[in-house]
Amino acid sequence: MKAYIKERTLEVARHISETQDTIRKTAQIFGLSKSTVHNDLSKRLKKVDKQMYDDVQKILEHNFAQKHIRGGMSTKLKYETREMDL
Repeated sequence: MKAYIKERTLEVARHISETQDTIRKTAQIFGLSKSTVHNDLSKRLKKVDKQMYDDVQKILEHNFAQKHIRGGMSTKLKYETREMDL
């Protein structure tokens, strides 16, 4: 693995670990695609730092479990603001 990929993987993992951000938000912050962030965290990180991999996976599992709730809240907010505009 190239050094810059290894460093990027660790930097993204540190960010997720510190902020509990989603893959989508992390990708926006770092200017990467969601696929790149996902590959960094699910495949590359395991080879680089097993302990951090375990920590990050717990956060990602939590975010995945909450995804449907966040989506529902977003949709609710969308329609509430539409009603106010009318």
